[in-house]
Amino acid sequence: MKYSRYSVVIAGSGIAGLYAALKIEQQANLPDGILLITKGKLGESNSRYAQGGMVAVLKENKADSVTSHVSDTIRAGAGLSDFNTVKFISENSDTVVKDLLDLGVEFDRDENNNLTFTMEAAHSARRILHAGGDATGRMMEQALSKKVRENGNIDIYEETMAVELLINSDSECKGLVVYNDITDEYETIYSSAVILATGGVGQLYKYTTNPAGATGDGLALAYNAGAVMQDMEFVQFHPTALAFDDDENRFLISEAVRGEGAKLVDADGIEFMQKYDERKELAPRDIVTRANFNEMLEKGLDNVYLNASCIDKDKLAKRFPNISKKCLEHGIDIAHDFIPVAPAAHYFMGGIKTDLQARTSIKGLYAIGEVASTGLHGGNRLASNSILECVVCAYEVADYIKTLTLKTPKQINEEIKSVIDEYSLPLENYDMNIPAMKKELKEIMWENVGILRSEKSLMTAIEKLGDLRMKFDRNIKCLNKEEYEFKNMLTTAMLIATSALKRRESRGAHYRLDYLQTDEVCRHNCFDRTEGEFSFVK
Repeated sequence: MKYSRYSVVIAGSGIAGLYAALKIEQQANLPDGILLITKGKLGESNSRYAQGGMVAVLKENKADSVTSHVSDTIRAGAGLSDFNTVKFISENSDTVVKDLLDLGVEFDRDENNNLTFTMEAAHSARRILHAGGDATGRMMEQALSKKVRENGNIDIYEETMAVELLINSDSECKGLVVYNDITDEYETIYSSAVILATGGVGQLYKYTTNPAGATGDGLALAYNAGAVMQDMEFVQFHPTALAFDDDENRFLISEAVRGEGAKLVDADGIEFMQKYDERKELAPRDIVTRANFNEMLEKGLDNVYLNASCIDKDKLAKRFPNISKKCLEHGIDIAHDFIPVAPAAHYFMGGIKTDLQARTSIKGLYAIGEVASTGLHGGNRLASNSILECVVCAYEVADYIKTLTLKTPKQINEEIKSVIDEYSLPLENYDMNIPAMKKELKEIMWENVGILRSEKSLMTAIEKLGDLRMKFDRNIKCLNKEEYEFKNMLTTAMLIATSALKRRESRGAHYRLDYLQTDEVCRHNCFDRTEGEFSFVK
């Protein structure tokens, strides 16, 4: 096995990972350099699928304020958002946006070269920056990827997956083991700072807007290493995914389409959101998702529809070019035709518990982006807060790491050595049908740990996931990337289901048919594997 040393290792190449790499390289003293690893190719991540935009409370936007944004975020968060976290991230959005512009990220502007803002559900002001019309994530990722590739001080490992965190007897992270799926080779990397930016969990569900790589890898890694996890039951289902199965996911129809005036309707063109919330299409995502899902259940339908024909045709074409193109591939002209839409797993609001410097409960281990739980999103993420969290927390972890003396360990204790040895052992090639097992897991999660939950459904999921685990004969080392992904999916799915079972209330995106009330006391669901039992903390 190959061994190497880096001052900082970042696992994940979405917007959070890319921006963190650039900021750390700019500021920190890195005697052993910086390494960015990505499971696929650079530029392949969940970030590129973010259409609507990024929240930005900018000083020049006089119609907006930090106070307003904080209020909207906390209201959407169903009582679980941390006020100080929300305020900090909102206050720092102006600084980070200006820095992104300096790095070559271009947001859309009007004819006077002023940045343009759009409205999205549950926002009280137009504060959403966008790029390429409806390709914000992709445009940001491309710009940051270009800067990373051009930076000779940042090493990049593509097609490489983190498979084990190296934790010593003092519960400190001293590096990680990675696996290259192309060469079938392992490498042990020693580092005093490991940053997880591995994204979310959408691929645990039958219907999702997430790409194939969103398999909960970082969550499983951190849990297995003993990190404290928080609010793992909160999975956000987006109300409007295009109701066609394309490859491994469903195409997102951005919230911004409703923000510009599109209406949810049935097959006859009759609007129905007024039955569920006075804010109608601009209600928080969990409400709109359940409304769509309920309409489908009551009428035995596979989808409802989004009517965007009320928006000016030229505006539609300019503002949503990629949505227009994708719909046309399915014979739908969004200026005239109803768009068939249905809910799909979209974003993970729980994760590895961190502070604003991205520090986890394990010294030397950090987490940013969707894999982290900072306290911003609470029980129901406000639209377009996700990219803002990515960039502000990446900025902050870089600011913190520059204060550290980054010395890679020169001696490794027996505990870490025994873990490394496991990856040097030969592995028997059992005949396991991983694609079929992945499909079964997705069905289990969609049917039992989805939009509507109950004790019965959650217990069913836990039992069936346990049966799947018995079929999967791998404990540590796996045969290939597909097996590692499935192992991570199993771990993360069990954490979500078990955590959902413990929360006996309905709050935000977590909706229990057997506990419809929302408790007066807001509690976080925090746990780690060393406790052996989940525990609620205020």
